[in-house]
Amino acid sequence: MAKKRDLKHAINYVCNDLFAETVAASLYGSGQNKDAADQALASIIVLRDDYIKRLSHPEPGMNPKKYYSEIIKGFNAQVSEIIEQIKTLG
Repeated sequence: MAKKRDLKHAINYVCNDLFAETVAASLYGSGQNKDAADQALASIIVLRDDYIKRLSHPEPGMNPKKYYSEIIKGFNAQVSEIIEQIKTLG
């Protein structure tokens, strides 16, 4: 299992890249999807905050290895959904 700090850095890195890609797609894509771009940006911010909080305060009573693997799985699934949203912007 990776350290909490490493997981937090990875989440921040991925969310920063997603945010930049969304801004670029909204600026250089068709201007008709401003609401979709705003929604994608908001979901990226909520995603980052949610997973950083969940890493900082793990659920008591759960096996740590299982807990963090579930967090990683859930994060990857939500990132995939956001990537699909970004694809529709372009």
